[in-house]
Amino acid sequence: MHDCRLRLVAIVSLSVLVLSLVSRCPAAEAVKFADVIQEYQADTGSLERFYDLPWSKIRFEKLDALYGAWLEKLKSLDFNQLSHGEQVDYVLLRNSIEQSQAALARERKQLAQMDELTAFRETIYDLEVVRLRDGHLDGQATASKLGELTAQVKSLKERVEQGKNAAGKKNDAEKTAADSKKPEPARDDKPADKLPIVVSPAIGLRAGNAVGGMRRTLKSWLAFYDGFNPQLTWWLKKPCEEADKALEEYAALLKETIAGQRGKDQDPLVGDPIGAAAVAEEIRFEFLPYTAEELIAIGERQLAWGEGEMKKASQEMGLGDDWHAALAKVKSDYVPPGEQDELISGLGRDSIQFVKDHKFATIPPLCEETWHLTMMQPETLRHIPYAAYGGQRVMVAYANESMKQDDKLMVMRGNNRSFTRLTTIHELIPGHHLQMYNAARHNTQRGMFSTPFYVEGWALYCELQYWNLKWARTPQERIGMLFWRMNRATRIIVSLKFHLGQMKPDEMVDFMIQRNGHEKFGATSEVRRFISASPLYQAGYLLGGLQLMTLHDEMVGPGKLTDQQFHDGLLAENTMPIEMLRYDMRRLPLTRDTRPTWRFADEKK
Repeated sequence: MHDCRLRLVAIVSLSVLVLSLVSRCPAAEAVKFADVIQEYQADTGSLERFYDLPWSKIRFEKLDALYGAWLEKLKSLDFNQLSHGEQVDYVLLRNSIEQSQAALARERKQLAQMDELTAFRETIYDLEVVRLRDGHLDGQATASKLGELTAQVKSLKERVEQGKNAAGKKNDAEKTAADSKKPEPARDDKPADKLPIVVSPAIGLRAGNAVGGMRRTLKSWLAFYDGFNPQLTWWLKKPCEEADKALEEYAALLKETIAGQRGKDQDPLVGDPIGAAAVAEEIRFEFLPYTAEELIAIGERQLAWGEGEMKKASQEMGLGDDWHAALAKVKSDYVPPGEQDELISGLGRDSIQFVKDHKFATIPPLCEETWHLTMMQPETLRHIPYAAYGGQRVMVAYANESMKQDDKLMVMRGNNRSFTRLTTIHELIPGHHLQMYNAARHNTQRGMFSTPFYVEGWALYCELQYWNLKWARTPQERIGMLFWRMNRATRIIVSLKFHLGQMKPDEMVDFMIQRNGHEKFGATSEVRRFISASPLYQAGYLLGGLQLMTLHDEMVGPGKLTDQQFHDGLLAENTMPIEMLRYDMRRLPLTRDTRPTWRFADEKK
């Protein structure tokens, strides 16, 4: 009887413990819909891995059909029977699928712009689809197809070369005609498939990358048979070698000659703006009820605020309103070679203690223990000139002995003590390292909804809070923090204006030097990354940070949450557009068709 009572007590205690654990689990209420998200990811993953054929007709068709089928599947679910957390995930998944549909449509438009340049692509993709489906190939007939492909690629290469030469002559002729006032119309009576093709650098770069991908597909296709099917490769080996050479030379013409991209520091800045309509789409998918122009205006207001604060710090340094001179003085205070890693390690430990002292957020011991440093190589610095985070490590930005002297000094000035004091908290704790630690452990089904407005927005939000908490102890350190805040404001302006077609890459570099005080190396590296990345990624830093500041003001204060409760809860929700995070954390009512409405910033803020 005594043993029975003990067993009963044990069972009851265990049940209470289990219920307690379940109630504390951040993802508990979303488990059912998490399975739906997992199934969607599995479906898209299966298709994308099987039809790994970018720019191919079959890939477009298969993904388009899948996205449509999944939207219909979501409509069949009873939204009102879902828990609040599941409703959040429902809206996130619906938004993600619609965003994928829009991206696919944009890819189709981009393909149409380079359709003539890649007219041979389906020959390669058809061969690969036959292989994937274990279809039969006739060696002799396939060799003939490859011969035709090679001839087609060579013809296109010649036409692009002719177009480049013709464009150069046309420019010279137009100049001469303008001088003489006697313009001569150009005439060409060749068949359409023999006419020169004039290619812009942006289209040339995109097409060159696409041709490079097709070349890799053809090489892997032959490798499947090589050494295993001698009767087939007897026919195919030489035609494949000739096709590979033609594709290699054609890709090089497009990338290196037309776009000027040779992997050198002096390469021209070539980007691929997506246009106003696509920018508007991307803004909507980030749950922002704003126009691009309104977001640019926010960036301009933030930049003006930063300039005003720069002048205050400059005055404290005895340099009047000349904040550029104060900034130059701050930049000159960098550590000597061999000491940048030690500087960041020390700042990382200081920030951890700062978080603890201010009860800013919970730092699990394993998170505090498991981070380390690596050094960036010169090639990486061409795209990322400042410290960055990845895989539990901070990538330290500092000049390498192999770099040119001027570039060395620019990188050292760009990673001075005061600048590094801020980048360290952004990348480590409480920034990305703490964020990624939590993301790997809470609401992991939301990983697919990653957005820079949450990922970079959190790290930027930490910077804004650290400003309020007086992390900067001197005017020099305030200037270091202000430089980065102004940098994020200029990123909103230049990246959006670039994709709207209102600013060219060289103008972006000049703007960042003049209005933000960048070194030319740093500004060029930044812009090189901006023009090849997602159109809203750079805007997401400061805009996401400002959104989180507004959400903080709504939820933290007397009778509300503490800072630590708010931050711990925010990190446990995992990544999503910030308005959706607001719906989630404040448990605001949702519908299956919820769209962005939260205007977090206006003229009076």
